[in-house]
Amino acid sequence: MEPKSPQRPVVGIFWMVITGLLFICVTALVKYMGPRLPAAEAAFIRYGFGLVFLLPAIGALRAAHLTPRQWALFSVRGGLHGIGVILWFFAMTRISIAEVTAMNYLAPIYVTIGAALFLGEKLALRRMIAVVLGLVGAVIILRPGFRELAMGHYAMLIAAVVFGGAYLLAKVLADEVKPSVVVAMMSLFVTLMLAPFALPVWIMPTWQELGILAAVACFATGGHYTMTLAFAAAPLTVTQPVTFLQLVWATALGALVFAEPIDIWVIIGGLVILGSVTFITWREAMLNRQITPASPATKL
Repeated sequence: MEPKSPQRPVVGIFWMVITGLLFICVTALVKYMGPRLPAAEAAFIRYGFGLVFLLPAIGALRAAHLTPRQWALFSVRGGLHGIGVILWFFAMTRISIAEVTAMNYLAPIYVTIGAALFLGEKLALRRMIAVVLGLVGAVIILRPGFRELAMGHYAMLIAAVVFGGAYLLAKVLADEVKPSVVVAMMSLFVTLMLAPFALPVWIMPTWQELGILAAVACFATGGHYTMTLAFAAAPLTVTQPVTFLQLVWATALGALVFAEPIDIWVIIGGLVILGSVTFITWREAMLNRQITPASPATKL
């Protein structure tokens, strides 16, 4: 039995900070690009560029002997994640960066609920309270009845659900095949699943839009890599709270670069959701099992 790697919390926090900055670059680029390209087309082009990063995993893919059931699970996961990415692209160009970031924290809450419903996970009272608080955080952000909700808000609510479903399937598959295969198959199937949505609404992208989406693919891939380094250096209980910085940066970016008003209720709601996710993560660590993903793990 191999000894566990020593925990390096400072290194883990460092890589999680870098992860947050890379994902903020993703949101900034998509926001800057604007809504001219249909969301499905933009998502398809982004994942098309991302296929370049699959080249190192070709050997692992060829060596994997997948069962028909695993192929089916990979296809369903690709479909769910693809829908989530379309909705995320749609929302990013229609509501504030802070709102998208805060509502993205909801996905781990839905993962906890889904794990109880479909994976037989037991929800103790404290975790149930944490889930309820997370949903209360969403209500604080949206404030239905007190302001008009845009289509982008509804898109992010649905995106968090489908991202949660995709992560649950990834959790099942990660117990059966190598992680590199899970990641590679996600990129491949998401690209395939996005094609039927992208082609009917296709318009010719400009060179600038292609450059932006290529950069999005690079930053997103880099973010997932540095997040892996963070998880290898320190436990989720150390790295999860660092994701709060993304909300701070998203709010500052929206205000300073895109002239978005700062909404204190979005910040409060995001903090409530993140606090709930952090508590659930801590409880899972105490019970020596991990179901809930880190918040950035649900991004594109």
